[in-house]
Amino acid sequence: MAAITGCFMSTAGRYNSIQQDKEDAMNITRRNFNRSAAALAAFAAMGPLGRMAHAAVSDRLNILCWEGYNTNAVLSPFRELHPNATVRAESGTSDPDMINKLRAGEVNVWDLINVNQPWARGQLYPEGLIRPLDKARFMPYFEHMLPAFSEPAYPLAFAENGDLIGMPQRFGPFSFVVNTDRISRETAEEQGWKLFLDPAMKGRYGVLTYDNWNIIHICLTGDQNPFAPMDESGLETFRNTAETIFAGARLRSNDLVAMNMALINGEIDAYFTGGTYTASPARLDGLTNVHAITPTSGPVNGKGGVVWAELTSRVNNPDPSTLAEDFLEYVQKPEVCKAVGFAEGTYNPVAQMGDPDTFKLWRSDELDAIQWESLEEEVSRSLEYRAVASYDELSQIYTAARR
Repeated sequence: MAAITGCFMSTAGRYNSIQQDKEDAMNITRRNFNRSAAALAAFAAMGPLGRMAHAAVSDRLNILCWEGYNTNAVLSPFRELHPNATVRAESGTSDPDMINKLRAGEVNVWDLINVNQPWARGQLYPEGLIRPLDKARFMPYFEHMLPAFSEPAYPLAFAENGDLIGMPQRFGPFSFVVNTDRISRETAEEQGWKLFLDPAMKGRYGVLTYDNWNIIHICLTGDQNPFAPMDESGLETFRNTAETIFAGARLRSNDLVAMNMALINGEIDAYFTGGTYTASPARLDGLTNVHAITPTSGPVNGKGGVVWAELTSRVNNPDPSTLAEDFLEYVQKPEVCKAVGFAEGTYNPVAQMGDPDTFKLWRSDELDAIQWESLEEEVSRSLEYRAVASYDELSQIYTAARR
């Protein structure tokens, strides 16, 4: 991933409170969505028969997504712009689960899908589950993104034939988290995943049970490439590493709040699998000793971290919503970018922070919450998240070790 150079700038003022941020996000109206006034005027000018015909094809928008796009701060202003439409969003639990909904026939239900970066190019588009976006409409937005997404335009947003198949927005490095009052950032970054194999750490860490991520991170802990197929010897190495990680864990939970509380309360000193996404709520509350770690080195081309990026794509619904691309354009607006990046509960950087009008909406404490100062460095040390090559075999071993 290209370095995020030249994008670290001071914020232009501070809002009075976090609540004010939320109110500002809810009050996104015609100010920065210039197309809306003309669109509504045109809608009114259609007359009763024209509006009825228009409503037949644009009366709904259904979004399958990770949490954030389903919040009122994001959806309510869009609903105000389209008062005759039914707009709803459902949060998924994993990329494969959401993709399988489309495979099971729910292409007839959903209009947009928001998943992590490898799936659009690797599965969704080849299987005919998503359709291309209008390049003339969306390519200009890449020019306002961080260099990692604009120089060149993010490759995984395109199919092999050059079709634009998704728009990037939220992203972040994802490895593990420590309490820097107990383990220094420098020590954690230098030791990397080996920290969890140190006998002195037994009983001092938790496992945040995000299974797919755990599998990736267990591979890296055992000096393996999770994105390359494994032979029997590789599977045995993975088995030994997984058993060691689970045997040494003091606690396990899929609740990031519970894991952060255990870290803050001193029950554990670190947790296995975590990143900006999971550490940010505690950091925004002022607990900046909760720190996401990206190893300085690792087993895959010298890298030991992994960075995810979400892409939002248009579902190949046979009865397409005319609002799908309107929504994709709407979420490029500065205030909406902030609302998406700072959805209640977790906080993340967004690709659109390369635009000064977007960047200035973040207060200094909010930038600190997402570890903005070290983001460029951490991304440079990270692999692009991809599908795990031997997932079925590794998943069986992982499940047995977890039990």
